[in-house]
Amino acid sequence: MTVANELQGKTIAFLCTDGLEQVELTEPWKAVEKAGGTPKLIAPKDGEIQGFNHVDKGDTFKVDLTTSKATVGDFDGLVLPGGVVNADDIRTDEPAVKFVRGFFDEGKPVGVICHGPWILIEADVVKGRTITSYPSVKTDLRNAGANWVDEELVVDGGLVSSRKPDDLKAFCPKIVEEFAEGKHEQQRRSA
Repeated sequence: MTVANELQGKTIAFLCTDGLEQVELTEPWKAVEKAGGTPKLIAPKDGEIQGFNHVDKGDTFKVDLTTSKATVGDFDGLVLPGGVVNADDIRTDEPAVKFVRGFFDEGKPVGVICHGPWILIEADVVKGRTITSYPSVKTDLRNAGANWVDEELVVDGGLVSSRKPDDLKAFCPKIVEEFAEGKHEQQRRSA
């Protein structure tokens, strides 16, 4: 259960771009705000990004900071929404990949859902981790050395993952809990 002010003084990065699955941004965003945290939208470009409700255009969302200007040290946690187009595009933005890798290097909690793990593969941070995702990402994760499981919610050393929008009821409170807990020593990369 989300407790008011549980995330007071904490800033959470939401990294995405055009084509994101809207509810995978809006529901975790509300959970962070409800817990007293400050969510910030990070994207490769300034302005606004286009959300989608599966394949239909949804709302647009104002970008707070670009990936080229975002610094891991300014954030206490990271959320990676899914959406096929978003997840495929964001992993080609080198500053975004570096930003994601930084959260793992510093042991900061990360929440990822649906197709979002594609950028984790690009950042080379899934080897040896247990994770879930949308089923179509399963083989990519396994090929990158992850232990993929088909579960509503998986937590592995501060990495919280879920499969799809239907899993948000489990995902949102768990990311808040992990963000409140803070850094995870076991999440540090051994590279």
